[in-house]
Amino acid sequence: MKTAYAYDLPQDTQRVVQAFRVHLASLGYQPGSQQMLPACVREFLIYTGSMNLTEITAGHIQDYHQHLQTRPNQRRGGGLSEVMISHHIYALRVFFSYLLDSGLIQENPISGLSFPRPTSQARPILSQAEVKQLFAACHTLREKALLHLFYSCGLRRNEAVMLDLKDIHYRSGLLYVREGKGARRRVVPLTATVGSELKAYYLEERGQYVNLSLVTEAFLLNKAGKRMSGNQCDTLLKALLKRAFPPSGETGKRAISLHSLRHSIATHLLENGLPVESVRDFLGHRHLESTQVYTRISEAQLQNL
Repeated sequence: MKTAYAYDLPQDTQRVVQAFRVHLASLGYQPGSQQMLPACVREFLIYTGSMNLTEITAGHIQDYHQHLQTRPNQRRGGGLSEVMISHHIYALRVFFSYLLDSGLIQENPISGLSFPRPTSQARPILSQAEVKQLFAACHTLREKALLHLFYSCGLRRNEAVMLDLKDIHYRSGLLYVREGKGARRRVVPLTATVGSELKAYYLEERGQYVNLSLVTEAFLLNKAGKRMSGNQCDTLLKALLKRAFPPSGETGKRAISLHSLRHSIATHLLENGLPVESVRDFLGHRHLESTQVYTRISEAQLQNL
């Protein structure tokens, strides 16, 4: 193996890396990643001795992963962090998937490999079975509505709190997020079940919380007839978790939050085969890699990007 940066790549390989950068841009990667991912790929190709792309094997990638464990951090000194090593491997996964889809290679050498994930990126989520258990523990329509907003619709806490009656269109099956992160708006599709149960809360139960002396268009109301706050939503979820998973309300010693429900639905959508670009739009992310980290994409899913 050659030392990284020992020499430049052949022109034909450089053209492939440049085409890969264009591919990343077309997928919606942010500008920083459009530069960094090809740079990681270039470093790997130089390390392998700039051999033909069709000659690279799983063994070369495993050797490179071992090299990254001792490779110096050229900017800050010391070694590479777990996150940065994972980023290098992720770049190779996306690159070789691109080569396979483009017909430049016949077999993906990284497809059968698995590597440790950075421990710092673990995020608590519920399994699909646990989500069903949580819904089954609901005693009120408001509790179901809360779960649907945070899980079924994938809303952030502030997005659910700021949701108004006018933002849900039951006939067309659409929910409008008008107060999204970064002032971005989006439209969330509602399944028949979700739309029906949100409508049931509105028609059958929300009225018991209405305070006639107040005028509020808020969808979720507290007992005083005011817009529910984020903390009140947290409290409602904690009570529901304790009912679903007694006695602590934690699942496998994982503290589940409102945001965990958003993580969970994104992961489940990917598990069920929804393209990552569609999940990005569903969550209201601006850039694709935000969705990938956020949803804890499995290695098998990364190969299909």
